[in-house]
Amino acid sequence: MKRLAVLLILVACAFAQKPDKPLKNGLYAVFNTELGKFTAQLYEKDTPNSVTTFVELAQGTLAWRDPKTNAMVKRPLYDNTTFYRILPGQAIQGGSPNGTPAFDCGFTIRDEILPGLMFSQSGKLAVANAGAPDTGACQFFITTGPIASWNGKYAIFGQVVEGLDVVTRINKAPVRGEQPINPVKLISVTIERVGPVPEVKKPKK
Repeated sequence: MKRLAVLLILVACAFAQKPDKPLKNGLYAVFNTELGKFTAQLYEKDTPNSVTTFVELAQGTLAWRDPKTNAMVKRPLYDNTTFYRILPGQAIQGGSPNGTPAFDCGFTIRDEILPGLMFSQSGKLAVANAGAPDTGACQFFITTGPIASWNGKYAIFGQVVEGLDVVTRINKAPVRGEQPINPVKLISVTIERVGPVPEVKKPKK
């Protein structure tokens, strides 16, 4: 009976600790936060400019404006920042070194809003903007539910594929208005590739 009981416990543990499914070939961003990690697949084929900007800022190869010195610098932008804005049940926002939506990255990028990419579910990774076309830059947000009213207004450049529960926990932090009382720290963003680099199709002559 004891052996049977032990066997049943081991089987239960095996089912309770199901490993994550292997990631498909592609480019991923791993967000390491003080509440845990979550991973987003980046839509490098659909929104190449948005993805390249995010990746280069994460890796420190694209210059951005230091809020303290006002100089353009090249270092990982997202390390040791916070999710400074929370819309309960909707989204969490980060990407601002000084923790304000008014942070000026020193550049802007063109919108890559595609009709096939919609806010149809939780975990959409998108470029935050100033409410006008082509005003996105370094700030981003991640949704915690479907929000149809945002379709066509923001460029979606990724989807959380692991750790969505971490995003949900961050979204449930106590807030005053849209500002969390104790903002959750984003420790780092690591860019990882699974599989080969996709071939770039050469334009026809």
